[in-house]
Amino acid sequence: MIDKSRSKRGYAIGAMSRNTGVNIETIRYYERIGIMPKPDRTQGGNRQYNLEQLKRLAFIKRCRELGFSIGEIRLLLEMVDREDFTCNEVHTMTINHLATIRKKQADLRQLEKALNSMAAECSRGDVPQCPIIDTLFEMS
Repeated sequence: MIDKSRSKRGYAIGAMSRNTGVNIETIRYYERIGIMPKPDRTQGGNRQYNLEQLKRLAFIKRCRELGFSIGEIRLLLEMVDREDFTCNEVHTMTINHLATIRKKQADLRQLEKALNSMAAECSRGDVPQCPIIDTLFEMS
């Protein structure tokens, strides 16, 4: 829900942050890397964003929450900006992203298994010998 902190000229960076939950420094970073367009400035030099920029920031945040990389977000935004994308192109990107997430999940399950195995070998004794440390020092 968009709050009422919009001036006649637009949204200040603080209002953008409050409306989207994106940190102010992150908004500035997105401008520097070019996925957020540079906003207009007041005579005093303060940023003034418009509603389309607010929506774009919300889009970026949602993409980040879903684990899309900055590069993937950049591609999505380029397609949107060109206005020549197809639903199939977006679907393909989403399916590829889903495959990446599934791979990460499998890797995390393997990591969990290895850590559980290491922890099970530990006697939790009061001596400086520890099978977890020994395992970490092993050369694979």
